Amino acid sequence: MQSLWNDTDAARCADELELRAYSSRLLGREPALVLHGGGNTSVKLRRKNVFGEEEEILFVKGSGWDLESIQPAGFAPCRLAHLLRLAQLETLPDARMADELRGCLTNPAAPAPSVEAILHALLPHAYVDHTHADAFIAISNTPGGEARIREIYGDSLVVIPYVMPGFKLARLCATLFPRHAHAGTRGLALLNHGLFTFGPDARTSYERMIELVTRAEDYLAKKNAWHLPPVAGSLAPARSLRVGLAELRREVSAVAGAPVILKARPEEEFARRPDVAAISQQGPATPDHVIRTKRVPLVGRDVAAYAADYRAYFARHTAGKLTMLDPAPRVILDAEFGLCTVGRSAREAGVVADIYRRTIDIIQRAMALERWQALPEGDIFDVEYWDLEQAKLRQAGKPAVFAGEVALVTGAASGIGRACVEALLRRGAAVVGLDVNPAIETLLARPDFLGVRADLTRNDEVVAAIEAGVRRFGGLDMLVLNAGIFPDAVKIADMSGDFFRRVMAVNLDANLALLRECHPLLRLAPHRGRVAIVGSKNVPAPGPGAAAYSASKAAVNQLARVAALEWGSDGIRLNTVHPNMVFDTALWTPELLAKRAQHYGLTIEDYKSNNVLRVEITSRDVAELVAELCGPVFAKTTGAQIPIDGGNERVI
Repeated sequence: MQSLWNDTDAARCADELELRAYSSRLLGREPALVLHGGGNTSVKLRRKNVFGEEEEILFVKGSGWDLESIQPAGFAPCRLAHLLRLAQLETLPDARMADELRGCLTNPAAPAPSVEAILHALLPHAYVDHTHADAFIAISNTPGGEARIREIYGDSLVVIPYVMPGFKLARLCATLFPRHAHAGTRGLALLNHGLFTFGPDARTSYERMIELVTRAEDYLAKKNAWHLPPVAGSLAPARSLRVGLAELRREVSAVAGAPVILKARPEEEFARRPDVAAISQQGPATPDHVIRTKRVPLVGRDVAAYAADYRAYFARHTAGKLTMLDPAPRVILDAEFGLCTVGRSAREAGVVADIYRRTIDIIQRAMALERWQALPEGDIFDVEYWDLEQAKLRQAGKPAVFAGEVALVTGAASGIGRACVEALLRRGAAVVGLDVNPAIETLLARPDFLGVRADLTRNDEVVAAIEAGVRRFGGLDMLVLNAGIFPDAVKIADMSGDFFRRVMAVNLDANLALLRECHPLLRLAPHRGRVAIVGSKNVPAPGPGAAAYSASKAAVNQLARVAALEWGSDGIRLNTVHPNMVFDTALWTPELLAKRAQHYGLTIEDYKSNNVLRVEITSRDVAELVAELCGPVFAKTTGAQIPIDGGNERVI
């Protein structure tokens, strides 16, 4: 493993705490060391208190902060003397420990200290680093793991057998570290858990971590267990998987008790190993992963059997005082679907994917070295149902209204379509945005959005876009039909058949194809499917010169009404909004707006609010109505047509 230390960057740090944050970020940038909030770091500094007295403060990574992006504010300042006194106690219940850690903060507004704060305090070094390095775990989690660790590191590390993280681990280290440490000790090896290094300065502690991990990697390479066979190419199987994935997502959602995102990686060859049913059921790489991945993945698609096994696992280890988490899998290994990961949001599903992808490499290296062997299930259960984790669940707020749900929006690159994307994202949905404009692919860089460039008049591109969306998020709950064209005014007497057919192809035929292709997915939506159509004032009140546009919008309106009748038995509801004069779209250039206002003898501002209520209609106004139509307020409404035009005299 290569060191990322840069003297120039380090020299820019104003003080030791900034340097602590800098070296922590170096660790966090390497997924083979820590992932998504894993690991922790600390520094011991002297600070003056309110009485002007100097006292030693342990700045340790705070809860909720990620090493990859941590800043000085992410370190919790704890009075070192108090932590050292806590370490002398024989026992300390987890809940009381959390209270004591909060109580020793010098700043009550700081984040909660890491549960390993007492262990960091015990180590007599200024800087302490802790990671869950893949190479170390691959060696440690084998039947001969401890012997191999001692072979690699000799007496340069104090080897600590696995115990529950937190106070129990701190107490064990308080006993073993003074007994075995010496002047050449460079760190701790926590079996089945991770590595600790330390030093008098940030660089020493960081470089020691890189050195120790590199020694583990070199050992695996020497044993022909480091370089894994190449994974199959990134091209997923050509066969359509979308309906099967949507069915699986619906079953998982039912067991989870809420809609979930299901992220599929069909190219993952590990799922097709002949021994996958055995090696995947040993347990997670490190106990803390169970919070994200559960103890074992589901192999195959029998969600009900997995849930029954999970309930039995819970019953084996609980004394009846705990609240069982939902029994749905978070990782699914299937020969056809590859690696599927589950979360209540796209971000959660992505975190699970990142963790289990690293776990796959760890397992395969352990198998190449000797044999994969995780901790007993009782140890994993203790972490999964840790009092501190249960407390987090009790404190969790109410999920967003569309949490775990998936929407597809057409014409999503600008105007009303983009506003619909943003409205749905704000409500917790994952969104697939389609547009003919290639800019859609880079519109938003976030895990809950997938932009796909697609010409909606080409059925093959529509099908491919839907398939991509389902592979990313698992299914479809909401469809927003927004894309359309508003051509230049042409009177009927002057209209060619080609002109009329081009408008119909975009505004009508494409929407028919989308409805047809999305229906099998919408009927599998955990909370029933919803469709919102962005229509037009021209449906009830057409204007001269807009025959093709008005006819196409009227046809889509009728299509939606018939679909509402046909799909009601599937629980799918379809509703239409009819906006008018939405000026913050690409259609309305400043020149066109000025020309139209002048035509009516109005100022631009008066023209924008030329309706009964004298209000301007924006893309966001339309999008908010669309989102609400997909929400619980309209759960018993279908086939409705709702104007959003400020009141149009011709419509009224």
